[in-house]
Amino acid sequence: MSAIITDQLRILNAKNFVSAAISSTNSYYAFVGLSNATDYSSGWDSNPPSPKDSFEQENDYWDTMIALKKIKANDVNQVVHKTTWSSGTVYDMYRHDISRTNTSSSGATSLYSSNYYVINSDYKVYICLHNGTDPENPSGKPSLDEPTFTDLEPKAAGDSGDGYIWKYLYTIKPSEIIKFDTVNFIPVPKDWDTNSEFAPIRNNAANSNNQLKIITITNRGIGIGTANKIYTNVPISGDGTGAKATIVVNNDSKVESITVSIGGSGYTYGTVDLVGGNVPTGTVTPTFDVIIPPKGGHGSNIYRELGSYNVLIFSRIENDTENPDFITGNKIARIGIVENPEAYSSISLLDLEKASAVYALKLSGSGYDTATFTSNSRFTQTISTGTTAVGRVISYDQTTGVLKYWQDKSLVGFNTDGSQNSTPTYGINLNRFSSSVGSGGTTIINGTNLYIDTAFTGISTAINNRTYNLGQSFTNGVSNPEVKKYSGNIIYIDNRPSITRSSNQKEDIKVILQF
Repeated sequence: MSAIITDQLRILNAKNFVSAAISSTNSYYAFVGLSNATDYSSGWDSNPPSPKDSFEQENDYWDTMIALKKIKANDVNQVVHKTTWSSGTVYDMYRHDISRTNTSSSGATSLYSSNYYVINSDYKVYICLHNGTDPENPSGKPSLDEPTFTDLEPKAAGDSGDGYIWKYLYTIKPSEIIKFDTVNFIPVPKDWDTNSEFAPIRNNAANSNNQLKIITITNRGIGIGTANKIYTNVPISGDGTGAKATIVVNNDSKVESITVSIGGSGYTYGTVDLVGGNVPTGTVTPTFDVIIPPKGGHGSNIYRELGSYNVLIFSRIENDTENPDFITGNKIARIGIVENPEAYSSISLLDLEKASAVYALKLSGSGYDTATFTSNSRFTQTISTGTTAVGRVISYDQTTGVLKYWQDKSLVGFNTDGSQNSTPTYGINLNRFSSSVGSGGTTIINGTNLYIDTAFTGISTAINNRTYNLGQSFTNGVSNPEVKKYSGNIIYIDNRPSITRSSNQKEDIKVILQF
């Protein structure tokens, strides 16, 4: 038994994902993480390994997460493959019948894999209804005139005679260009069905009542009627009604051109009725292809017409002194998307614009303002006699004394590849750092003169008449992540070569989800 999942299901899934992502009942976040990628693979930065998809690996993604940024309703958009108009290029034309056994001019085996629409230099999008294909140019002609018009009806873009007929669809807004325009993708408008901005295009499609627009010549015929004659009102037979064509016969008694004069309505197939139009068929009968427009007409359903089964998620990571969750001075080598994470120690969805995914300590003691911690190095605290907490350094701020760190099973009992360590230095239990120690314990860190500032509680600190926001709340010098680890669903992971974040940079994250 043979079966397929159609492209229309993919488009539906993409549309449903966007609806879910922007719904107030859900909460989606982009995140960055993995500050010690080369511990996982010495060649990570030259050849990052493919992410693994398992529940165990998902836990590791959480353990190495640094910070999250909320994805807002205007950060998610359906997108389609980008084809930029360029003079001299042969484009495909819209056809309703492209398949494995009836390929496009370029050899594409489906409409959505063909290059039948373009974006011009002004970010206007057009669909190609005719690419100049004829018996002498069965694969079409080079396009010479860039389409720039915004007329509702299809037309040629210039006077070069390249044979192209374009249909204007929409213009991408500057705000959408910043977020959703990439090398390979462009956005389609949101709310096409309801937004009044696109009503003229939709109404034009509705008023056309699925009119026929294009008929191509596949064979010009020989000895057709009277030379240099124009035959009008040639009917288009099929399951629709009312469509008619105009046929021009040249000096050689061959069909020179055919155009749709009346579009009719309701066609899913059609053929040019030469006999009904009183056009002599000649010694060799000409043949034509009647191109059937999409349901509702061109511009009725932009998602179906352009095949928008991809979704782009945008997130801009900027440095913020008021909320320093995204740490500078350290490396990141992983980005991802998590669906419906929960707030720390809660069953409610996380609802912060930015959230820290790491633990932190507020340190004090002699020399805290000159102390250094090597990124990714380990540090310890004796919780009680024979019990040690161990963490891996993410960053240390000498001004505020905030040490941010992460803990995962590679610190105790396991290696970074997931294999068990038979002689772990700190045992198998992953103990948390604490301001409340047991017998034999101490708040001293690394056996130095630095200790957890058990007198500090709050989210900001004042130093030399300046207030510093710490990004996460501390209780007795200890801070937990703002997100509940291992909650929600991690739906996208991208391992990247490590980059070092600096205070004067920002990163634009653009994630393409393909359905």
